[in-house]
Amino acid sequence: MNLTIILFLVIIGILSGFLSGMMGVGGGVIMVPLMVFLLGFSQHEAQGTSLAVLAVPVTFLAAYNYHMEEGLNWKYALIIAVSFVVGGYLGSKLAVNIGDLLLKRIFGVIMLIASIKLIFFK
Repeated sequence: MNLTIILFLVIIGILSGFLSGMMGVGGGVIMVPLMVFLLGFSQHEAQGTSLAVLAVPVTFLAAYNYHMEEGLNWKYALIIAVSFVVGGYLGSKLAVNIGDLLLKRIFGVIMLIASIKLIFFK
């Protein structure tokens, strides 16, 4: 691991954390494309690494800030979290069994649809 890679990793971490805390975007929306483009990761490797980063409570302080300002619904968050574990397991089982190019295209289409909806629709 050289200095350039370490710098890219720090930039990815800071940018992902900042945008996650500011806008609530999932870390994968930022981390995955940056790992593919900056680090040359395969789609599988980028998604797996993103999940490993999020496996620890990295967003605890950001969630705490929202909690302190009454901007967090704990009951809903817990139900979503439990469901997320099940969905994450099932989704990862599917993802590791399809080709990298197809996975990249599915990821891109989902990001494109979300972008269009956010930009043009209420």
